[in-house]
Amino acid sequence: MKILLTGAQGQMGWAIAQRAGKHELIALDRTALDITQSGQVQRILEASAAELVINAAAYTAVDKAEQEPLAAFAANRDGPAQLARACDRLGIPLLHLSSDYVFDGAQTGPYCETDPPSPHGVYAQSKWQGEEAVRQRLSAHIILRVSWVFGEHGRNFVKTILRLAGEREQLRVVADQWGCPTYAGDIADALLLLVDRFARDAALPWGTYHYCGWPPTTWHGFAQAIVEGGRGYEPLRAREVVAISTVEYPTPAPRPANSILDCRRGIVELGLQPCPWSAGLRTVLDAIYH
Repeated sequence: MKILLTGAQGQMGWAIAQRAGKHELIALDRTALDITQSGQVQRILEASAAELVINAAAYTAVDKAEQEPLAAFAANRDGPAQLARACDRLGIPLLHLSSDYVFDGAQTGPYCETDPPSPHGVYAQSKWQGEEAVRQRLSAHIILRVSWVFGEHGRNFVKTILRLAGEREQLRVVADQWGCPTYAGDIADALLLLVDRFARDAALPWGTYHYCGWPPTTWHGFAQAIVEGGRGYEPLRAREVVAISTVEYPTPAPRPANSILDCRRGIVELGLQPCPWSAGLRTVLDAIYH
């Protein structure tokens, strides 16, 4: 298929581009396509003759968004709205990435797609409003909520922990926020599986789905795994990873205490099987150190 990919230089866009293989991919970064500009979006989509759009463009600096709300809403709400409107006019589907942060974390169990969102903070609100913008403008869409994304490309938690572990003897990491680390490569594979299915069937069960790594852990548990994995490649300075509470590590933007996603709907309706994040972590560590 001929796919137009936005946000090609971001963490997710890069992973998708690496795996697109048999498809004809038009991979555009922000300099080539600013999705907040309606005229540009319509013009480029028409000229591309794309059969499907994957939106991997996003403002992802969760804390910085508190100081830059206009930029966050422009990228995460207005941009998806422009893409959905253009896709509707051209009669092509949109695969759009969203976030576990649309939930407030007050629930005790995993979140299903039917659980009501309650986003706290600018980033979370902008992602939720982006979802709504897509739903209101385009019926042929898949919104895929993902969580705690990490990969070989760009900035992420894995690279931050490795850097700090090389500088400090002790790391202090929050242990009362639960979620599911997800390898960007696995998300890319999931999206491309949907592309293959659409190419074959000319349809998908449109709607909102969850996709994340498995099993759930805390940021502390994830950090421990990163440090232990990193030691297999280099002698890290860090001697211990200390568990602390959210109260001990205040951030400008609130984080949900629980953002575990229930992926059963995606398994049944889309055939998207969650992958163990530990395997993705090994892949990323191997890429970083080689």
